[in-house]
Amino acid sequence: MKNKFLYTLSLHVISTLLPVLFRCWFATCRVQNHGLENRKKVVKKSGIGVAVFWHYSFLFSFYYNRNKKAVAMVSASKDGEYISRFLNAFGIETVRGSRNRGGVGALKGMIRAMKKGYNGAIVADGSQGPARVLQAGSIVLASRVGVPVFPMGWSCNRYIRINSWDGTAIPYPFSKVEFFQGEPLVVPPKIKAEEIEEYRLVLESRLNELYDNAWKLQGKTAH
Repeated sequence: MKNKFLYTLSLHVISTLLPVLFRCWFATCRVQNHGLENRKKVVKKSGIGVAVFWHYSFLFSFYYNRNKKAVAMVSASKDGEYISRFLNAFGIETVRGSRNRGGVGALKGMIRAMKKGYNGAIVADGSQGPARVLQAGSIVLASRVGVPVFPMGWSCNRYIRINSWDGTAIPYPFSKVEFFQGEPLVVPPKIKAEEIEEYRLVLESRLNELYDNAWKLQGKTAH
C-alpha cells in the first residue's frame, strides 16, 4: 500500500511540477537552428512526418517539438508511465508499447493518430538501447502512413550528463543549444521485409552524422 501511494505521488509530481520546471529551465536556453529547410521539405511533401532522435537527447527534443501536434511511442513499462505523463503535460499525445512489449499495438496506435494529422515521434534507439543503434519501428511506421522520416539531434556547450545506458543529456540553464534537423528519408509504401534493413542503415547513418556534426561544434566527438 505504501509503495502504491509513493508511486501515485511520484506520478503526480512528474505530470505537474517537472513540466513547469523544465519549461522555465529550457526557456532560458539559446537555440541555434540548423537544417530548418529540411523540416520545410517534410511539410511541403506530406504535411507531417516521423521525427526520430537518439535517446540521450529525448528531454530537450520533446520540449523543442512541444507545439508540433505530435504523438510519441512510449515504453509500456511502469517507468514509461512517467515519460507518458511528462509528455502529455507538454501537449504531446502518447501510445504505449516497445519492441519487447505491445509493439504491434503501439504501431497501430501511431498509424491511427498520424492518419488524423499528428506528427510521429520515436526515440530511435528505443527505451533500452543499445545506444545510437536504430530500431526499425520508424521505418515501418513511415512506410505504412506514407510520410518521410526526419532525423534530429542537438549538442550543447554546457550540459548535465546522466550516468545511464544512453548518457541522457540535459542543457544547463542559459546554455546554447545547437539543434539539427537532417535530410528527410522517403520510405517506399508497403516496404518489403528484406528492404527494411537497407533503409534502417541509411537512417542510422544520417542520425549519427547529425550527432557527429552537432558535437563537433562543441569540440567533442561524443557527448
